[in-house]
Amino acid sequence: MEFEKEYHTFLQYHMEQSSGERLRRLREGHGYLEKQFLQKIWWPAVGHFRYLHPEYEVKDFVDGTRFLDFAYLRPPYRIKFGADGYGPHLKNADRWQFGDNLMRQNHLILDGWKVFRFSSDDILKKERGCQQFILHLIGRLYGNDNADFDASLLNPKEKEIVRFVAAAMESVTPGLLADFLGIHPENARLWLNRLHKKGFLQGASGCSRIRSYVLSAAGKQLFL
Repeated sequence: MEFEKEYHTFLQYHMEQSSGERLRRLREGHGYLEKQFLQKIWWPAVGHFRYLHPEYEVKDFVDGTRFLDFAYLRPPYRIKFGADGYGPHLKNADRWQFGDNLMRQNHLILDGWKVFRFSSDDILKKERGCQQFILHLIGRLYGNDNADFDASLLNPKEKEIVRFVAAAMESVTPGLLADFLGIHPENARLWLNRLHKKGFLQGASGCSRIRSYVLSAAGKQLFL
């Protein structure tokens, strides 16, 4: 229910700021896969829609107009996120359309955009991996750039562990962390438990006894 409320507010805000073709696209073209990207990937990973712009309009390299599924506009970077379905329009694309799509992406990169695309299969069936990719990406680009975060709460080793958990493609066990740090699993367990008590990690869903960890909402604030 929280997602649905925020999603409605998010779209409503951008519709109020738009006109012409972008407004039409937000009303009619912001479809199933785009919403699934937000609901299954973005919202669980990030928890808000700040800096994110749907159906973002950019000037085309041949003086036309193109629309990006999502633009993440947070200085100093401009990032495009695409949700790409493998539907009839793609399978039936002719050679000209295929080449045009590649050149369109090349020009975005040339203009300073970072471009990341997610297939429908990954969005619908590999949510966890996509979520971790988003966290890893934003963590790498923006680090601890968050005015609300008190860096004194974590020492350098704890920050390293939180970054490792954020970048992992699965929930992190003491054994996995021990291999990464080159320490005994029991020492890794103590580090994870300490970060859990500080509120930066939480037990992976479905575990009555904590055997593995993922980022908590506070942990995500290190990156977002």
